[in-house]
Amino acid sequence: MKKRFLSGLNLFIMTGIICLFFLFQACKKAGSETGEIVFKETKNKIFKNVTDEKLATVLKKVLNAKQDQLRNPKLITSVYEKNGYEPILVKRYLSDGQLRQMSTYLAKSADHGLSAGMFDASLFSSLLNKVYDKNKVVDIEDACQVIADMEIATANSLTSYSNAIVFGAISPRRIYAHYYTQTRRPQENDMLKLFELNNLGKYLDSIQPKDKSYLALQNALKEGATAPGMSKEETSRQLAVNMERMRWKVEKGEGKSVWVNIPDYRLDVMENGISLLDMKVCVGEGRDLKKADDLKEYDEQDLKKDRPFSRETPQLSSMIYGVQVNPVWNIPESIATKEISRQAAADRYYLSNNNIDVYENGKLIQDSETINWSDASAGKKYTFKQRPGEENSLGKIKFLFKNESAVYLHDTPAKAAFDKPVRAVSHGCIRLEKPLELAQQLFGDGEKYQLIQKEMALTANQKAKDIALPVKIPVHLTYFTCWADQTGSMQFRKDIYGLDVVLYSYLMKLGQG
Repeated sequence: MKKRFLSGLNLFIMTGIICLFFLFQACKKAGSETGEIVFKETKNKIFKNVTDEKLATVLKKVLNAKQDQLRNPKLITSVYEKNGYEPILVKRYLSDGQLRQMSTYLAKSADHGLSAGMFDASLFSSLLNKVYDKNKVVDIEDACQVIADMEIATANSLTSYSNAIVFGAISPRRIYAHYYTQTRRPQENDMLKLFELNNLGKYLDSIQPKDKSYLALQNALKEGATAPGMSKEETSRQLAVNMERMRWKVEKGEGKSVWVNIPDYRLDVMENGISLLDMKVCVGEGRDLKKADDLKEYDEQDLKKDRPFSRETPQLSSMIYGVQVNPVWNIPESIATKEISRQAAADRYYLSNNNIDVYENGKLIQDSETINWSDASAGKKYTFKQRPGEENSLGKIKFLFKNESAVYLHDTPAKAAFDKPVRAVSHGCIRLEKPLELAQQLFGDGEKYQLIQKEMALTANQKAKDIALPVKIPVHLTYFTCWADQTGSMQFRKDIYGLDVVLYSYLMKLGQG
């Protein structure tokens, strides 16, 4: 009797559980949390009839159809696949006018020198208006379609806008041939966080760059500043490309650092935002400025490619690890072929008069005057080294840092070039106006600096001597054609390598979709 009772009780309980399960499923199918949220925000009762199953089906269809229009298709698709094609962003951000705030930010992209078209601002705004328009959403099909369209548009615009403002719209290493600085680009985790924010409006406000230099350019852009000799439109384009450069995430390091701005022909030793030492520099030869392109209106057939002149100074970041006093110049093959061998052909005593040794297969040639330098292959057959001395092209000291272009910061015997307003005259290395002062800033006034001073003062029997820095110091070779100086005044420089033109054309290409 007891067993029958327990068996009946178990059956009753199981039946109840099954009934509750089906009741739960029925309730689940009858409505959608997303639909309820959209209804509360828009007051359109149609959204209350939306089901999760129907919504997932439509969202999946929209996502597949718009793959070619997404700027981060793999990540966005992965997010919705893992979440059962649930409209995450509409459910999270539609309420409290958060998506309306986002629409405002997208529409004001020009404040950052970026086109609103880059983020599909018009499409986003029109879809958002449609969500609230009861005349446009009259049945369940309309409701599911507009939610799905809004969701995918939000995912696309939000990830694109956030990436552009935080990291820059373009990877510099993708468009420049001579760019060797590591810049942090958006990673998967950076974008996944956008689907989990507590407040979208606060986030969009927080990513506005706060750097004083950026704000100065942004204000100049908003106020319609005009650079000397340029139109308002040309100035705005120059401001735009330099704001993009400021958005690139470059590891600046702590403590002292050395900064060279190529178009300004200047070097600064910086610490805590203060310049401890500044000087003129000479940089690599630029392109023919008379033939250079201007920052003109972009034409779809006019995407500029970076074709650098062989002597241009590269953009790079590295660490200065020491110096060589009374350096030996290992003459690059390009210079040996185009210049040294030709000079030797014209003057048989050129090499000896300039303390240049000639090597074949690593072996010193004792009498280089017997070589037929008129032979076109001579520059490639032999290697050349210039011994330390007063006429050495690297002067009395070179600052050493690893890089792919074999460039240095170095002294020079050719001092007259520092009096020129345009100092793009070197083979690519950076010639220093005050090399000893730079050594003092990096080494301090201790024994190593005193040794450098002593060795540089020698006028005979100079020998190359390597001296290591106790602590490596960052060096950055940069390219900014406009900025605000310490007084807040805007400074503009010529685009000597045509890099503004290249960057501007890519930004405009993105803006056209």
